[in-house]
Amino acid sequence: MGSTSSCPAQTLDKAYVSAVNGALAQKQDVWGNQLLQSATGPTYAAIRNHLSPLMLVGPPSGDAPNRVTESGVYYLAFGRPAGSGGARSLDLHVADGSQIVSENVNGARLTVGVGNRAERYGQCLARLGAPGLYRGYLPALETSYVDAGGVRYTQESFATEIPQTRSLVSFVKVVVDPRSAEQARGYLRLTPSVTGLRRVGNRLDNRKRTRMLFSPGARFNGRSLLYATKPGKQLTVYAAWLAEARRTKPLRLDRASYERARRALAAYWNGRLAQGASLVVPEKRVDDAERNLLIQNLLHAWRYSLGNSYERFSWELVDLAQVMGAYGFTGTERAIVQKAFQRGSVFPNRAAGERMSGTADYYRRTGDAAFVDSVTPALRDSVTDFELQLKDSASGLLYPEQYGVDVTTPVYGLHDQALALEGLRDMAPVWAATGHPLLASRATRVADKLEAALQAAVQASSTWLPDGSLFVPVVLLDGSEQPFDTVTESRDGSYWNLVMPYALASGIFPPGSPEATGVLRYMLNHGSRFLGLVRFRAVPNVGKPGYRAPGSDDVYGTNVVRFLADNEQSDQLVLSLYGKLGAGMTPNTFVSGEGSTIGPVDGEYYRSMFRPPNSANNAFFLETLRLMLVHETRDANGAPSGLELAFSTPRAWLQPGKQIVVRRMRTSFGLLSYSIAARAGSIRVRVDVPKRVQPQTLELRLRLPRGQRMTAVALGGRDFFRYAPATETINLSGLRGRLDLVVSTGPG
Repeated sequence: MGSTSSCPAQTLDKAYVSAVNGALAQKQDVWGNQLLQSATGPTYAAIRNHLSPLMLVGPPSGDAPNRVTESGVYYLAFGRPAGSGGARSLDLHVADGSQIVSENVNGARLTVGVGNRAERYGQCLARLGAPGLYRGYLPALETSYVDAGGVRYTQESFATEIPQTRSLVSFVKVVVDPRSAEQARGYLRLTPSVTGLRRVGNRLDNRKRTRMLFSPGARFNGRSLLYATKPGKQLTVYAAWLAEARRTKPLRLDRASYERARRALAAYWNGRLAQGASLVVPEKRVDDAERNLLIQNLLHAWRYSLGNSYERFSWELVDLAQVMGAYGFTGTERAIVQKAFQRGSVFPNRAAGERMSGTADYYRRTGDAAFVDSVTPALRDSVTDFELQLKDSASGLLYPEQYGVDVTTPVYGLHDQALALEGLRDMAPVWAATGHPLLASRATRVADKLEAALQAAVQASSTWLPDGSLFVPVVLLDGSEQPFDTVTESRDGSYWNLVMPYALASGIFPPGSPEATGVLRYMLNHGSRFLGLVRFRAVPNVGKPGYRAPGSDDVYGTNVVRFLADNEQSDQLVLSLYGKLGAGMTPNTFVSGEGSTIGPVDGEYYRSMFRPPNSANNAFFLETLRLMLVHETRDANGAPSGLELAFSTPRAWLQPGKQIVVRRMRTSFGLLSYSIAARAGSIRVRVDVPKRVQPQTLELRLRLPRGQRMTAVALGGRDFFRYAPATETINLSGLRGRLDLVVSTGPG
């Protein structure tokens, strides 16, 4: 669309290409290790500077079914959830400001053009300002652009509901400013893809149904609305694009109505966020990402993505359900778990285990026995099926299942077996507590039998390596999966890296055990991580955006960080948080695809993603942040036993004058709130211990800035001696109610 001769070429310099490829060639996370060993530790700025931003979602040409956007730039999905069921209508706002597309990537669209050379807004990415969000986190896209003639534009757009129509409405505000340009006038074109529209006042109608409203001053040529500024003057244009043509009551579109709609948007989403947990940490960007990702996932609900062919249920979403439940959005958790009972799977044993774990997690957070009763018949059938499989099995394991969606070979998969075992262990105490004691006993017997066989199979299949690490194959018993020197050197190794975390997070290896330590060492020494992200390489190169070069697939990072938290890998958790924020999502707009490139691709300055937005990928960041602040420990049977507070916070977060606040985090023991306020020489802590179930253990860790140590602790004004300066940990086990502590600090 128009000439690009005045668009500066954006190319990756040779030093960047060499540095990234060199880091990817290493078996260790060399950049991550450098940050961990630095004086400051990992930071957003340090990680952000390592890689070019994520921006692309595929070529802007090609057949409509394969094209995501016409510009090749990612979009943000905006809409309004229908209760806990997610979006009922969507508009996709392309992040370069070029288009708003209704409902899905092939829907009707409004295209924004600028200048007198038929240029699309955002067409030259070198002249596009970094996209951002209103107030840093609310779902309203903010962009700036300079056209080929030097005219400056700013644009803001969002989608909301208004009383004048039943359609979702996307509001757009564009400021056209030619005052610093060589040409005297600026031009704006708004072009609907819908034909047959007729202008009626300041509306475009189709058979008396409104498709678009706009502010005065436009000329309509039958295809586009055309605006032109006066010479040397700034012009502000407002437009409202309806996701579907609807009868609409009169609406004067101007600054007042636009700002009224934006206030309504902010009020709605702030109200929804207030229904869940509230986290405040000393970094606004982290707070903004957390709030926006919750907004995104409330819109997704049980959908893997929005607006494209991935807008469907995926089994990765059971992990997301648990994350949303922890943040207090138990309606979303229930909607996802319920959807799992309505979907079949090529992994029947894994699916049954995940249904059990999802149900148990929801019950522990809500006490909703009626939901347990409603799904128990289906889960009872799964227990019976497991009993029959084990009775018929020569190996003592459940029947082989397909390795994965992309690897269809049936195997005795450690991930599948471990998820089934975890589900049985999770549901047994739930059934005991909800009036199903016989079923609880059956589930325990089946779990005991499966665990004995699984531990024997793991021991027979595992290999200790000369570097002190332990390789545990996903494919058990047949000897086909041998240690990978680098996991991403082959297809099998890459998929091992994706699915092994399911087994690790299940607790199959007790935290701190030689096996858990050995597997962690294997991951760190054999190419599993890059800047704290989950490495993946498509073999052979499939040429898809997000996969056409070595990169990351952080859908599976959620279970990695659970394993890291279980094994007190605080620094690795911090690295994952900043790695995701700085390299694994789009800057300022917090969008992720299923997979993202890291390695350079010829001809592409920006990195690419596969079918964003992705709700399971969002869960990785949310779970990492939660685990840094609130981690539940488990007993030998996998039942929640204790709470660890602030065990993995960045040390900079406890510098004097900084504060951490956690309110209404929903744990297995009830609602948890606490605050930590750092001052020079002391730290004030307040903890509201959960009331519903007393945790067996309750510990607080204060990761002080380097060079500082605890010197004394007072609880309620009295000396308190249950603390260990060497581990920076205070033991609050057995205490109830509200705890007020003052921790004295000093050099050390």
